[in-house]
Amino acid sequence: MGVQKDVVKFNVGGRIFQTTATTLANAGRDSFFGALFDDNWDLQQPPNNRQEFFIDRNPDCFAVLLDLLRTGDLYIPSNVPERLLYREAMFYGLIDHVRSAKWGPFDGNRLKLSRSVTGRAPGDGTAIRAGPDGGCCVAHGSMVHVFDWMLEEHPPINLDYQRVNDIGWVNSEHVLISACERLGKGDGGMGLFSSSTGDLRYKFNVVHDNQIKSYTAGALSFSPDYKIFASCKGRSNEYGIGVWDQVTGKQMDFFYESPGWSLGDADKLQWLNESNCLLVATLFPRKDNCYISLLDFREKRMVWSWSDIGAPFTVDEKRVRDAIAMEECNSVCVVNEYDDLGFIDLRINGGSVRWSSRSRLLKGKMPDEPCYPKLALHNGQLFSSMNDSISVFCGPDWVLTSRLRSSYGGSICDFSIGGDRLFALHSEENVFDVWETPPPPVI
Repeated sequence: MGVQKDVVKFNVGGRIFQTTATTLANAGRDSFFGALFDDNWDLQQPPNNRQEFFIDRNPDCFAVLLDLLRTGDLYIPSNVPERLLYREAMFYGLIDHVRSAKWGPFDGNRLKLSRSVTGRAPGDGTAIRAGPDGGCCVAHGSMVHVFDWMLEEHPPINLDYQRVNDIGWVNSEHVLISACERLGKGDGGMGLFSSSTGDLRYKFNVVHDNQIKSYTAGALSFSPDYKIFASCKGRSNEYGIGVWDQVTGKQMDFFYESPGWSLGDADKLQWLNESNCLLVATLFPRKDNCYISLLDFREKRMVWSWSDIGAPFTVDEKRVRDAIAMEECNSVCVVNEYDDLGFIDLRINGGSVRWSSRSRLLKGKMPDEPCYPKLALHNGQLFSSMNDSISVFCGPDWVLTSRLRSSYGGSICDFSIGGDRLFALHSEENVFDVWETPPPPVI
């Protein structure tokens, strides 16, 4: 590497700055400053025989970003608006540097409440999904509100009174939305929308007997090889799990629901990378009974299943509210309305639930509008929401290690993890919380 230690001068909006080529190289090849180096990392000379590089940008923000390259620390003085700094960081290609300095790698045990954002739609929110770049989207009835990582809202997506069932990020630029079919309208299904403008890019069709069918799309999931999975309910025999190509939007496959089982009404889908299977969970109260299965689309068969039909169960077991597969543990974790965690062995077809009761430890005043608990697994940590808090479990025995709670907004109806943030959506005050891991202390 040929980076020199020569002094480099910049004229930014009339202010002169001096630094070294080594400091500028910390910005990386894909940045504004990286473009000033040649292939051997030798710094190019200013154009037109000038003594400094001239940049017609904000000098106060430049000073903050230059100090970030020097020290790795981010200090934002009171006279510099954060959003202005973020926009300048995007211009220089330093937005990842700013984000890394602002918050550290995700750790559920070190999360701190960063801020709460009040919703801008009438009625309660129903679902929240974290984006890959630290933004999120929130569903309110037939509306989806999209926020970038600076938590600035983009134009909302309006589905014209079609109730949104699920939302998912295809990438940082596109959001996938599943919605209910309205009788007599022939609408519903799934659509791909621009996250920045809210414009519809294309709709995903279900083809049955060589005919395009109207349908209701429910739970969504994605695989690394650009496949989209969705639970589907049609008017004829189109009950099951549909598969589409994420790039072309074409239907690739359809796993039809077998008699006596439930797929089209699924509450949750989860793609399992190790086994190349899809977890499908249809849970109480959508159905009177719970159905959890693993589908292998290569062999077009159900390779594992569990249901409480005909099995000995307790009252609590019948009220399974959410489920998530844990491949490293060969188990499926379930949770009931009392926040008791249960584990089902994936190596035994139709096995029993091993419950780990914690409800007696959590008893207290119930909120006015209790919400069903939700589960998430991220970086080896298990998260479970219950009323107005989210519990974090770690270790081989899934010991409770911390709890996240906000005093505003009421019960948590949904939460999501992505982009090194946790977003928690509250039911009563139409507000969502943003939790971040602070950067490690500088020694």
